Order: sequence, then structure tokens, then C-alpha cells
Amino acid sequence: MQTIYTDFLVVGAGLAGERAAVEAAEAGFSAICLSLVPARRSHSSAAQGGMQASLGNSVMGEGDGPDVHFADTVKGSDWGCDQEVARLFADTAPIEMRRLAHWGVPWNRVVPGKSIYYKGGKQFEKVEAQEKEGLIMARSFGGTAKWRTCYTSDGTGHAVMCTMDNRCAEKGVEVHDKTEAIGLIQDGETCYGVVARCLRTGELRVYLSKATMIASGGFGRIYPNTTNAVICDGGAHTLCIGTGVVPMGNMEAVQFHPTGIVPTDILVTEGCRGDGGTLLDVDEKRFMDIYEPEKAELASRDVVSRWMTHHMREGHGVKSPYGEHLWLDIRHLGEEHITGKLREVYEICTSFLGVDPIHQLIPVRPTQHYSMGGVRTNKDGAAYGLKGLFAAGEAACWDMHGFNRLGGNSLAETVVAGGIIGRKVAEYLAGCETEFKTALINDEVRKQQTRIDDLISGANGSENVYKVRAAMQDALHKGANIFRTQDGLEKCVASLQETLIRAKKVGLRSNGKGVNPELAAALKLEGQVRMALMVAYGALMRTESRGSHNREDFPARNDRDWLTRTLAYWKKPDDTLPTLEYEPATSVVEIPPGDRGYGKSEIISADDKKE
Repeated sequence: MQTIYTDFLVVGAGLAGERAAVEAAEAGFSAICLSLVPARRSHSSAAQGGMQASLGNSVMGEGDGPDVHFADTVKGSDWGCDQEVARLFADTAPIEMRRLAHWGVPWNRVVPGKSIYYKGGKQFEKVEAQEKEGLIMARSFGGTAKWRTCYTSDGTGHAVMCTMDNRCAEKGVEVHDKTEAIGLIQDGETCYGVVARCLRTGELRVYLSKATMIASGGFGRIYPNTTNAVICDGGAHTLCIGTGVVPMGNMEAVQFHPTGIVPTDILVTEGCRGDGGTLLDVDEKRFMDIYEPEKAELASRDVVSRWMTHHMREGHGVKSPYGEHLWLDIRHLGEEHITGKLREVYEICTSFLGVDPIHQLIPVRPTQHYSMGGVRTNKDGAAYGLKGLFAAGEAACWDMHGFNRLGGNSLAETVVAGGIIGRKVAEYLAGCETEFKTALINDEVRKQQTRIDDLISGANGSENVYKVRAAMQDALHKGANIFRTQDGLEKCVASLQETLIRAKKVGLRSNGKGVNPELAAALKLEGQVRMALMVAYGALMRTESRGSHNREDFPARNDRDWLTRTLAYWKKPDDTLPTLEYEPATSVVEIPPGDRGYGKSEIISADDKKE
């Protein structure tokens, strides 16, 4: 069996992982990124709209700055974020956007003079200053006071991902694709690397490192309907959950994006609404301006998704063979704009729907999109519970997003957090000496090989992995969706507990050899069900509504009792529920809890006394 050593090992080769690896490499350390797919096929490439940074180059961004961006982020999080981390992010984002430009990202640029833009379906005129010509341009996104989302048409993720991968090649960062980490090598105190499985041959490999980072993206595929790619299944999260000592933070905080297309759930960017697109109901009438007069379609995603669902509940949805939906209208933006600045949207609609958005409405409805929860870390990106383990990007709960993240903030977070945490990893490596114990390594290899052998032989049972996975997804869809109740969540938790028992009895139908998707799915299934229980049980216990976590039976945001972050552990393999602990949402408070300015909700103040 092959054993590979590197100073810095990254599980994931998307923007956060590669950005951190670049920092380590520039500091003189070796770095390897493991990836299920070639790096440029990472889910970062699918991001369309842009990256938020308060450059203030556009006339529509005048007066913007890190303080305004910080305030938008805190309000967007519904005061659930770590304000120290949100400040780090807002202050660093403009620097990172300029760095990316220097590395080769072809940002859209300011064109001076008069031009038109749309808001709420109505046409307006703006005049860009001559002295700002050629500077990085921005567009409007939901929940923001200014235009600050830097973009490359609607292919921002793809453009930045290609640039970052080139930078990795330049700096000598290795990417080992078609490789999946299936177990952490750790002794309960320190992480020493991973046991990985080659997806081409099925052979196991050992990767040893002084520092290991989880940067594998989100876990949306534990839901049945999601914008996430098939690789976003939480596989790397399950490694951390399995340690019993690394907690997941705020797993109940799951974002549903307003505009997944029907029936495929592929995302069409928030840039559609930022550029002036509108949401219409069955009568082809706008409705968001009624519910949110000030922000309308550009309220935060949690708010827009809730109002869309409410509007369909009220009987205003469009009936279809694939369930009810609403319409997204970008026709008024015109052919030049749609085929230029929204070209991916145009291609997605024509290729996957047979809809021409220049002349036709786009069928959309809210669908699972982003996970605010993840591997809990401190502000340096160091994971709780294990020395030498780090996390960044959507895989982490670094916690600048709290209970709702703003559009454009997560894509920016990948490179901002990747840079900040990458520098901290380099500092850690500079002062780190590690001894690798062969007994510990061999024990983990044997453990993983036994798991594989038992699945192939059916030693634990003959449950079908795909049927068990579908049961998990169905339970979450029914009970832990946009609107949540005690009854629904209790049924969801009970169903998932039954599913967990079934997950332990999975046996393969295939021989498990070589390229084998069934084995890959089976190896992570039990961990995925544990993760689903963290989502559902955390949501059941949190008796308030905050950001994307909406309890119909507890509609108030409760700052008195719930200005906290959930820490979910799976302490023993035979546990049937996660152990939940709580910590303060933030130790640094620049902006005390208040009204977001959008989204109608009651607030129980931290100063209110219990009756």
C-alpha cells in the first residue's frame, strides 16, 4: 500500500482548499489537495453570480466600505454570526479581489458614461464616472445596501477556479483527483492525515501530514432536492463526525435558494434578480414588492424563499407535473444582457428546460442550496477537538454567516478564508514537529479495510444503500425544510433514527471492486444519516426562528435564550442522537442585535425577562 507524505494535506480542491494550499506553498511547504474530480470540476466552478467586496468603484457602490459590508453581513446572519470573523472577512475581501485580478481573474470592469439598469422590472439610468474606467465593476445582490458583488458575467466561480488552479500549478501544489478520503488518522488529540481510496482502482492509500484541512464544500446531497452537485455529499464531514471529538457547528442552519429551476433544481443565479429580474406568480404578477416593499426580490435569501413558499401555499403557485412553482422573469433585460452577463443562465435554460429566457418565463422554486453549518473552527480555521485539523469554505463553520449567508459572501469567503487560514496553517507548520506512529496508521487502515470487506460480504446485513439514502433524504425534505414545526421535526428525528439502524445493515449488490459508486455511497451513508440527525435534532431543540431556521410554532427570534451557536457531537458510535452543546454566537459585539430591515418577525430582546 502506498504511503504519501506532505506538510499540508487538503481534503478538497475547490477554491477554499486551493487558496489555502497556495499560501502554504508560498511559505515553502509541500501541499497536496485530494479531490473526487479534477480540480476545475470542483463545485466552486458552478458558482455564477459573484464575490462580495466593498470596492465602491461603481456609482451604485458609492459610500460603500468594509463597515457597510460588515453591517450587511451581520444583519444577513440574523445576528447569528461571529462578528470578529465577519469583520476579518469584510476588511480582507477588497484586498483579495485585487489579488485575484493580479493573478488573472478577468473581472467585469467599469465602463464610464450613461447606461440603464433595472430594479423591480422598472428601467433606471446611471452614469459611471470617467475616472473609474477599467476598475472592477460590481452588481446588486440580495440583502446589501450597495452594489458590491464583483463578477465575471455569470461564470465567476469558473473564472476564479481556473485562475486558482493555474496558481497551484505554478507554486507546485499537487492535486490528486479521483481520490476520496474515507478515514482520519487521529488519536483523539492530534490529526495525522487520512486513509483515502483511489476511485479508479479501489486501492487504499495513506496520506500523512503535519496539518490536514477539510475543504470539501457543502453537504446538500443529504436532501433530495438541491442545487448542489453530486460530489457535495458531506463525505469529508462524516470523517470528522466519526472522531467523536470534533463538533459540527449550527447544522440546523440550512439555506434554501429562491431560484432553483423546475424540475432539475439547477441554480439560476441571484444575479438575475440583482440585474433587475422579477418573481411572478400564476397570474404573472409580482408579489415580493407586496411582502417586502423596500427590498422586494432583493431581500435576503431566507426571506425571499419563505415568502415564495407562503405565496404558493396561498394558492398562487403554477401547477405542473413536477409540483408547484413560480416564475422568474428576465425578459425585459434584453437579449444582449442575457446572452452577455447572464450567459450561463441562458445556456442552462435552453439546454435543460427548453426555455428561451429572452422570450419566456423561467420556472423556479426554493431548493436546498447552502450549508451554514459545518466543521466548527476558531477564527484561525483550527477545528475544535483535534490539533492539526483545519477547515475552510462551506465545509467549515468559521461562522461569518450565522443563520443565513448573503449571496456573494460564500464565494468570496472561499478565497478570503482560504488566504487567512492558509497563512495560519503556514504559521502552524513553521513551529510543528510531528511523530507518526505506525501502529495508529495501521489500525486505521485495518478499520477501513474491514468496513469495505463487511459491505462487500454483507456481514452486517443486506439493506440497499440507495433505498436507505432515499429514506434519509425523504425524512429531511418532509421535516427539516423551509418551514419547521415540533411535530414535523419529531417525526423527522424518529424516522432518521430508524434509518440509522438500517444504514448500519447495508450490504452491496455489486462486487465492490475498482470504480464502484455503490461502495463509495455505502462507506459514507451511516455518517450522512448522523449528519442528517444533527440537522433535524438541532432544529427541534432550537425553539426560535432565526435566519434560515424558521419554526412556525416559535416565530420569534429569541435573543434572550438563543443567541448561541449549536455544537453537535456524535460522541459514541452506538449513540442514537447527537450530543448538543452551545456556545455564545459571538464574543465580540460591534453591532448589538436589532432589526434586519427586511423579513417580518417578532424579536425577544436579550434584555427581556422570562415570565
